[in-house]
Amino acid sequence: MSAPSWSVRRVPAISDALVEELAGVLIDCVDGGASVSFMHPLTRDRAVAFWRRVAQGVAAGERAVLVAEDAHGVCGTVQLTFDLPENQPHRADLSKMLVHRRVRRQGLGAALMRAAEGTARECGKTLLVLDAVTGGDAARLYERMGWTRVGDIPDYALFPKGGLCSTTVYYRNLEIS
Repeated sequence: MSAPSWSVRRVPAISDALVEELAGVLIDCVDGGASVSFMHPLTRDRAVAFWRRVAQGVAAGERAVLVAEDAHGVCGTVQLTFDLPENQPHRADLSKMLVHRRVRRQGLGAALMRAAEGTARECGKTLLVLDAVTGGDAARLYERMGWTRVGDIPDYALFPKGGLCSTTVYYRNLEIS
C-alpha cells in the first residue's frame, strides 16, 4: 500500500483562507448527500458563516479542529467539542467528520478519527461521543474502528435533499481503547 497523499494536523487557529477551504469541503459533502446538519443547496455564505463560528470556538478553547490536506488543499476535517456542562470535564463530542469526495475510500476517515482520539487524549479526555446516520459509511467506519454502538434514534434528522434519516449514537472509552 502506498503512502497517503494527505497529512492531518490540529490547527491552533482558523484563518480566513482556511475558513474558505473548509467551507468548500462542507459544501462538497452536503452536495454528495452527507447528513451533517445542513440542507441542500448549501450556499457558500452559510458554509463560511458556520466555519467562522467554529473559528471563534477554537480561539476560545471550546473546540479543537483537525484538518487533512493534500496537494489540492484541505480535503477533510473533524472537530472535538470541549464546551460541555461542568459535570462532564472528562469527555468531548466528536463532530463534523468531513471527507471530500475526491479522497474518499483512501483511509482518510480512519486517519482523522485516530488523530481526533489522540488529540482528545492529549487534552485529558477519556470519553468521546458521536452520532452518525444509521447504516451509513461513517457508521460503518466507527464500528470497524471499535466504537461502541449505544442505539438508534429513528427520524432524527433530514438528509440534505429531504427525507428523514435515523441516527446511531456511539461512544469510545479512551482509557481502554
